[in-house]
Amino acid sequence: MNDFIINDAPLYRRALLAMTYVLENKDSGKIVAYFSVANDRISIKDFPTSTDFNCFRKHKFVNEKRLRSYPAIKICRLGIDKTIQGQQIGTFLIDFVGTMFVTDNKSGCRFLTVDAYSQAIPFYLKNDFAFLSSEDDGQRTRLMYFDLSDIDG
Repeated sequence: MNDFIINDAPLYRRALLAMTYVLENKDSGKIVAYFSVANDRISIKDFPTSTDFNCFRKHKFVNEKRLRSYPAIKICRLGIDKTIQGQQIGTFLIDFVGTMFVTDNKSGCRFLTVDAYSQAIPFYLKNDFAFLSSEDDGQRTRLMYFDLSDIDG
């Protein structure tokens, strides 16, 4: 956790590739959690066939809004200090990111995406993320998404 915040996050920010936000313990000033976000998209290339993509967007959009890709925000990193894991801080941060982009959506985005490591998949499923396709089943990471229209803004 510390290595990313100290060494990598500033580089991503300077290169305008990702923004990292931290959660501090107000008493100690210690960083106890963080997340990084970057622009992303869900596109026809994310699906094994154009038919699969058409099925995905048919359930999400009216005909007039059927595009070849849809804007998203990728959760690039999400880290919780081991001393506070199990206290729903990760769920709080996921809710915060979603709400942030629904209530103050400056550029337009419809989805949250994440390349979830296999050990983190249950966490994302619990937080209503879904698999984008089955093509990456059994891989080290799986592409998952959450539809921001499910949040009341």
